[in-house]
Amino acid sequence: MAAAAENPGGSVAEIDPTYVDDPNGYVPPEAIRGAWLVDSSGKLTGEYQENLRHGVPQDDFSKLTDPDHWLGWLGDDPAAAVRKGIEESLRAQVADAVVEWVKVLETPRFLTGGRRQSGDEQLMLVTRAALAAPFALSVSTRQHGRSILLGVFSWAAVNLSSPEVRKDRHWFDLGAGLDWAGERLHERIYEIDGSP
Repeated sequence: MAAAAENPGGSVAEIDPTYVDDPNGYVPPEAIRGAWLVDSSGKLTGEYQENLRHGVPQDDFSKLTDPDHWLGWLGDDPAAAVRKGIEESLRAQVADAVVEWVKVLETPRFLTGGRRQSGDEQLMLVTRAALAAPFALSVSTRQHGRSILLGVFSWAAVNLSSPEVRKDRHWFDLGAGLDWAGERLHERIYEIDGSP
């Protein structure tokens, strides 16, 4: 009733503790069992709406893959490549880290660079690319149990036109915002190979 009083005209959600330890942090949509509706005076109406999506939280990379931006530098499955990059970043910190789910929260910032293909003004050869993707994820370890993390995962790759000398680097910025990470993409994409 206290939560209803603070949300007149809204709703009060029932969070499933099986999937979320802190209901005041990020809550994936699947972890919501349902919600009680609240009237305009802040009182519960008695009406309960069940969440038909309630269940085990799933990966959601749609905000990465839906935009019409070329992601060929990430391979045939960009979502799987980014998930693997996130897992590798976490396991570099804690070897037994297991990623339960990942959700890309907003359309990432993209940066792509290239040069004109000699002899054809219409063709461009992509030489470097980067992205910064804001995420929420659940990770568990033997020592620390489950944690829900928020931040931005960034990935930059250079020498894309010469696969034998390609270089990739990941950044895992916890608590960072997309604007902050997006502003750093340009310097990070050149930092990999020491270009000014």
